[in-house]
Amino acid sequence: MLLFPPPSPPLFRPANFTRNPRWRPSILPHRLLAAPAAASNEVDAFTQSSGYLFDLSSSEAESLTEYNVSRIAAIYRRKPFIFLRRLFQISTTLGKWFAFRYYDRITERSDFMFQVRAAELRKILVQLGPAYVKIAQAISSRPDLIPPSYLDELSLLQDRIAPFSTKVAFDTIEQELGLPIDAIFSEISPEPVAAASLGQVYKARLRSNGKVVAVKVQRPGVRAAISLDILILRYLAGVIRIVGKLNTDLQSVVDEWASSLFREMDYKGEADNGIKFKQLYGSIKDVVVPEMYVEQTTRKVLTMQWIEGQKLAEVKDLYLIEVGVYCSFNQLLESGFYHADPHPGNLLRTYDGKLAYLDFGMMGEFKEELREGFIEACLHLVNRDYDALAEDFVTLGLLPATADKEAVTKALTDVFRNAVIRGVSNISFGQLLGNLGTTMYKFKFRLPSYFSLVIRSLAVLEGIAIGSNPNYKVLGSTYPWIARKVLTDSSPKLQSSLQTLLYKDGVFRIDRLESLLTESLRARTDRTVVKKQVEDESKMVMKQVLSFALNEKGASVREILLEEVAKGLDALGLATLDSMISAMTANLPFRPYSSSSSMTAEDITNLRTLQSLVLLLSRLQQTETSLTEVKGSSVDRQKPSTNEAALISGQEMISVISELPQDLQQQLLRLPADLAGKLVSRVFARTVRRAFL
Repeated sequence: MLLFPPPSPPLFRPANFTRNPRWRPSILPHRLLAAPAAASNEVDAFTQSSGYLFDLSSSEAESLTEYNVSRIAAIYRRKPFIFLRRLFQISTTLGKWFAFRYYDRITERSDFMFQVRAAELRKILVQLGPAYVKIAQAISSRPDLIPPSYLDELSLLQDRIAPFSTKVAFDTIEQELGLPIDAIFSEISPEPVAAASLGQVYKARLRSNGKVVAVKVQRPGVRAAISLDILILRYLAGVIRIVGKLNTDLQSVVDEWASSLFREMDYKGEADNGIKFKQLYGSIKDVVVPEMYVEQTTRKVLTMQWIEGQKLAEVKDLYLIEVGVYCSFNQLLESGFYHADPHPGNLLRTYDGKLAYLDFGMMGEFKEELREGFIEACLHLVNRDYDALAEDFVTLGLLPATADKEAVTKALTDVFRNAVIRGVSNISFGQLLGNLGTTMYKFKFRLPSYFSLVIRSLAVLEGIAIGSNPNYKVLGSTYPWIARKVLTDSSPKLQSSLQTLLYKDGVFRIDRLESLLTESLRARTDRTVVKKQVEDESKMVMKQVLSFALNEKGASVREILLEEVAKGLDALGLATLDSMISAMTANLPFRPYSSSSSMTAEDITNLRTLQSLVLLLSRLQQTETSLTEVKGSSVDRQKPSTNEAALISGQEMISVISELPQDLQQQLLRLPADLAGKLVSRVFARTVRRAFL
């Protein structure tokens, strides 16, 4: 459903508005309406070309309320001629187009006919129906993969498909809601304001409360058409898997997609999804989720809040792209309930500058163990820990447990080395998947059914962003939120992952902590931070670091830091004692103590870690945030000198602390006692160990 600038003339006529054929709605620009004057009389291309698919008995139609491949197969076993006719229609229609493309190539006129063939393909997909339109919608969201001419044509499939008869639509509304249309709506547009593959939308006003709403009506015959097409696609998937000797169960991938498509055709379920989506993500800053009107919603009619706006892909608002990335992070990695169809037609920029989500028919569930496995895989990829990454692929169900882990690790190293070496902000999600293709085939990778929807969701989001910024990388923008989650999550599995990441053979890896902290500081979506230069960035960064380290979510990292500082201070005390003894005995004719140092190799490592922690504090001040470029403009900053960056004045530190909330200030006051307790415990343990062992 797409919404556009409101018109200057009145949108509705009262009372008998639906009977006045002379009135023309102005809700959309004229070019966006497919033959509006004839919308009620002409047969749309899908019905004209594929209408024979609609001829199912009432019992057969009712049995298709949910996806069941056995039930679908049973129906069409009794209708072999319809099955064969559809197969012939698909093969001849697409075969003819491919033949023309081949002829263009051998006659060297491909460039000349490119635009023509793109338009022909769009018309063919519309004639074949919703299943093929849905596939094209997914492809049209990747401007980095699709030539511009095809992208322009396929993008029209998102919301500009020829509408079906308005009379049929109004009859459907009355049948589904059980009331005359005038009793439900005080006003309604006489023609659809947008038409898509599964249904079309009317703008109306509820008689009960006067609210302006969008009314989506399901396209007639759509379930029958999609059911047969899925049966054919599933058969072809099985053939391709056998002929291509593929490891992925392609039929399961088709089944997962088909299940989500059938759920999308249940408008009652879509309303429930919209309510749940609003509860989970409606409170995110600058995110808008429309209200659902369940009393005026059935399986074929959906009534929801009307929202004005423009396609996000058309306005190039980088701030809202970041908001979308953050919202997607929450969907995929926090709650696990995600929008699996975020194509450009379902993401709007409202006129007050917020991101609106529409169309909640195709949703996915990402289980907690898979979410944590995905987070660990991202961590291990960024930190080039390919041994652990191979294990993550087993956890995610991409690799069989019997795979040769050593060989897989070597292959992953070869695949990802060049991509990762340029830094996390330069990692392209689409490029990673492309590079992984050969390795997936060689080591019998599988694509679990859930994975296809997750990948599609991320790939579509990156595709939309690339339209605004060709250098945009969705993984680079998501990783700061992943880093923050790893640092703050109370999940035992993620805390264990953090420990494993930060320690190797018992040695604290300060560089990895610095990387996580630095990336987590980029995880900001505050519009005021994005739009204006921050006068004192070092103060802001220091405040963020302190707030994170002192609050409850930072408890695990705080414990690690206190432990490492205690180790370092203990080692510093030993080094100081050695230096003092060495200085006092330097001029004596004899040495009362052994000339060997009392420091062990572990103490030297701990001392170096303390030094690194001190330097880390200064380096965090120089962190460049990801928010200095917005809407094509950048903020010029003068880099501080080394001395300025390495030291914060006492006055500035006091100022930062005074701005912290009271509970965080109290936690800060408790830190010296906690640190002293750890230090005393360590000194006592070492003294006992050296005295008796």
